[in-house]
Amino acid sequence: MIIQSLLDTDLYKFTMMQVVLHHFPGAQVEYRFKCRTAGVDLWPDLDAIRAEIGDLCKLHFRDEELAYLRGWRFFKSDFVDFLGLFQFNEKYLRIGRAETPGELDITIRGPWLHTILYEIPVLAIVSEVYFRRTRPRPELEEGRRRLAAKIELVRRVEPELGFRISDFGTRRRFSRDWHEEVLRTLKREVPEHFAGTSNVWFAMKIGTTPLGTMAHEYMQACQALGPRLRDSQTFAFDKWAQEYRGDLGIALSDTYGMDAFLRDFDMYFCKLFDGARHDSGDPFEWGERLIAHYQKNRVDPRTKSLIFSDQLSVPLAIEIARRFHGRAGTSFGIGTNLTNDLGYEPINIVIKMTECNGQPVAKVSDSPGKTVSKDPGYLAYLRQVFGLEKMGSE
Repeated sequence: MIIQSLLDTDLYKFTMMQVVLHHFPGAQVEYRFKCRTAGVDLWPDLDAIRAEIGDLCKLHFRDEELAYLRGWRFFKSDFVDFLGLFQFNEKYLRIGRAETPGELDITIRGPWLHTILYEIPVLAIVSEVYFRRTRPRPELEEGRRRLAAKIELVRRVEPELGFRISDFGTRRRFSRDWHEEVLRTLKREVPEHFAGTSNVWFAMKIGTTPLGTMAHEYMQACQALGPRLRDSQTFAFDKWAQEYRGDLGIALSDTYGMDAFLRDFDMYFCKLFDGARHDSGDPFEWGERLIAHYQKNRVDPRTKSLIFSDQLSVPLAIEIARRFHGRAGTSFGIGTNLTNDLGYEPINIVIKMTECNGQPVAKVSDSPGKTVSKDPGYLAYLRQVFGLEKMGSE
């Protein structure tokens, strides 16, 4: 059984879920799966994935897991009580072969409150089932050699940088066991450079910090839930601040591209939020623009955090840290390059929200391959409303 705990997911799933419970409990959504890596044949894995999802739907939160969540100041008691009653319902997930050879059709549709937790464990299942079949006897020693090389790079970083990395790699990990080994190794070998993990279960198991705030689905859903499409980004930030009152203050910057983000992220939000997260486009340009934006709004960027999480490697993270040292706080969430770097090509798989309350929703990214929409007409309208240049779509 691949998923053995409902905590085996990213923290931001729970933080967003609490906002859904308190502000949008009736929202209905749809998510769809996509494999971005060309030539991957997932059809042989269909039955095994179905069986793992069936096992996932039998899980409940354990008392000790609920007690762990209750110990974090930003989770409210009614939300943890709700999780005590939560169980996945298979009727909200459909899985089969897609028309494209090798591609799977995984569609999740139902109440947002009851479907929001599906994404991360389903992706982890797909990834691990695929590698169990294609790499039944993995070269773990090669993975350990690569991890040791990363650790050596981290150790050689100038102490004054305050360089810190986090694990953001649950969804595309090679396996659950390898994921745990990576985290325990980082905590043991470079504790001063290891900030924590997005994975709540492993944070609890190994005694490190769970990390995360919001994801694109939250920003996308607000396109349908807010009063006006053009105000959906500011609506999302306002609702977040209303829920967390200063906690979890990292804003996601790339749902509509950096230009639109900076237009909406005015002095009020610059002061209200602790920083922003980069997830697409050139990280150096993004950081320079955000620092200039803080200065324009009379906010000292040295008091703010720039979080980088887009396809990072350790060398790239170090280069970014050196560029912005002394100019802003930086932190780095490394995903697949930590949890699936054993010498095999990882599969780039995603599950993205495509509808909310019967209305299409979309993400317009600074990286063209990350733009998400199933409705070209709506995507064109969204770009027009936000005054965006044309970008490529998936």
